[in-house]
Amino acid sequence: MPSPPRNLLKTVGSNGKLGGEHHNQQLSNLHAAMKRHSGGFPRLSASSKALVLLPLLLLAFIFFFVYPKEFELQAMMSACAPPSTGTFTASSSSRLSDPAVVRKPDFRLLIGILTRADLYERRHLLRMVYGLQLAPGNDLSAHVDVRFVFCRLYKDDQRVLVPLEILAHGDVIVLDGCEENLNGGKTYTFLSAVAELYADDPYDYVMKADDDILFRLPQLVESLGGMPREDMYYGATIPCSSMDPFRDYMAGMGYALSWDLVEWIATSEVARNHSVGTEDMLTGKWLRIGGKGKNRFNAKPAIHDYRNPVPVDQCEHEFMPSTIGVHRLKSNPRWAEALKYFNFTAGLKPSKFYKFDE
Repeated sequence: MPSPPRNLLKTVGSNGKLGGEHHNQQLSNLHAAMKRHSGGFPRLSASSKALVLLPLLLLAFIFFFVYPKEFELQAMMSACAPPSTGTFTASSSSRLSDPAVVRKPDFRLLIGILTRADLYERRHLLRMVYGLQLAPGNDLSAHVDVRFVFCRLYKDDQRVLVPLEILAHGDVIVLDGCEENLNGGKTYTFLSAVAELYADDPYDYVMKADDDILFRLPQLVESLGGMPREDMYYGATIPCSSMDPFRDYMAGMGYALSWDLVEWIATSEVARNHSVGTEDMLTGKWLRIGGKGKNRFNAKPAIHDYRNPVPVDQCEHEFMPSTIGVHRLKSNPRWAEALKYFNFTAGLKPSKFYKFDE
């Protein structure tokens, strides 16, 4: 018969019981240990405590230090990201600020440049001139929109090229109720059409402008900023020798009307029955007959004509730092002279791709 395993076989004492006194002593010690720890968990050693506390400390570090920094990093990345593409307005600002804070413009101005459909090069120049002034960062206090206005299209090429402009720029108004003749009722058609087109979202002022005048928008906005919002007629007085805005009318180079006057012109029999003739003179006549335009403001000499070598009248004079508008820029050299004086190319940075000789 094989022997039992040693770990199960105990020596037999003289009393014939397993383990003898030694075994009884072990049972007594085990019972005492169990009795001591029967009220709680066994005590942990220093190494065991360290193993338990280390993960807890790591979690606390992540929660209080790493987690908040993640939000700061996201905010920094959002602030540095380029703005989304889209149409910008003159009231936009390039300063980094809280995107929830949008400054309301002081007023809204629509400039309608009355021109002809065939003058593609002139519109290209004017888009550059006004686009630079309306770009984000110039921080105009007003919302300014510029639109090119002409009567119905009558050539096949116009019916293709003008729609291309509209698709590319969206800044063209084609009037259906007039022929292309400035003194044939175009101004009346423009003002009456604007009152209907923008009835749901009216401007504070509407300005009629020629396509040979340069307006410096910051100066124009500053000048209009203090004007009344109602019954207001603003421009350069005629005759040139007069500074009295109530004497006659404002020169057709560029004048502004408050929105209520635009609405009145659109519905007035006075304007409808006197729509053909010298357009700026007619505007003054409408207001005089209708008893309108009681708030009149003369912007001379800040709005003036280009100075010829031999001046024709007192509306002409040299460029000034305070100039708001310069009229009779009939050629590209005149435009270049004016734009150079007013430093329109100041933002051009040096580049290896171009070099200009002085």
